[in-house]
Amino acid sequence: MKHTNATLYVAGNINVDMIMGTLDNWPQRGTEVMVAQSELRPGGSAGNCALALEAMQVRHRAIANQGDDGLSAWLAGHFPHSADAWPRYACETSLTVGVTHSDHERSFISNRGHIVRLSADDVLDQLPPQAHAGDIVLLCGTFLCLQLYADYPALLTALRQRGYVIAVDTGWPPQGWTAEVRQQITHWLPLCDWLLLNEVETRGLAACETLEASAAQLAQRLSGRGGCVVKRGAQGAGCWQRHQHTLHASQPVTVVDTIGAGDSFNAGFLTALLHQHAPDTALRWGIAVASLAISTQPRRYPDWHQLQLSAQER
Repeated sequence: MKHTNATLYVAGNINVDMIMGTLDNWPQRGTEVMVAQSELRPGGSAGNCALALEAMQVRHRAIANQGDDGLSAWLAGHFPHSADAWPRYACETSLTVGVTHSDHERSFISNRGHIVRLSADDVLDQLPPQAHAGDIVLLCGTFLCLQLYADYPALLTALRQRGYVIAVDTGWPPQGWTAEVRQQITHWLPLCDWLLLNEVETRGLAACETLEASAAQLAQRLSGRGGCVVKRGAQGAGCWQRHQHTLHASQPVTVVDTIGAGDSFNAGFLTALLHQHAPDTALRWGIAVASLAISTQPRRYPDWHQLQLSAQER
């Protein structure tokens, strides 16, 4: 493995997840149902990615903020190497209830809480004023961190000036892919190096007829230093750059829990880039991390030996 002193900084929505299931029919109003499984755990797109990096012992920092209610200390306790720097706000902790369904899909209900108060200054204050060679900043939960989202053009400009490689996983906008949302993203997309989306997000943002055309269009609109990565679930993943694209399939696994699958992929993909591997290898690492994560309970992640084996597969 190539040695690196670079750090992967993961910034955005670190919140509490309450996972409950399985539920296939929403209850009628005024009634109550019971489900077989529930779990309280740290989550959010940024949180899931940071936990994967911690498990794989990847050099990283989780950049976030926190509330001041009974869940705040519990959540911060899962990120002991980062949480001391998180600014505290006088508000409730952000909470997402994830309801799982028998077809392995899931639905989410979230409050606002502390993540909507995370600001560009909060993020920049937790970063070194100058990046070391190869340092990456991943911004997650774009549309949920409302104040940060409003600051994206200025934030990405500042990150670029500091010398960071910039990756963004926007997630799905609660208001949908409106013309206004697409126009807002136009202002900062050229500052972004790597765009990490799933299939429906890719087509929603680009508004093209096909996935391939959507990913190719987005790749042309990025900085030119990276590309558009599309996470395709059981079909694997692809990476579109300005003059080429690469696709990799995934091996079949028995799915246990898909929540955070894309975030686990982000951890594997960006870890490969952190260690100076090409996008081809990065796709393999992303798929390897996500595949193990969704097929294990308690959740597990590949070690370095397993990642090296994934890079050698053809």
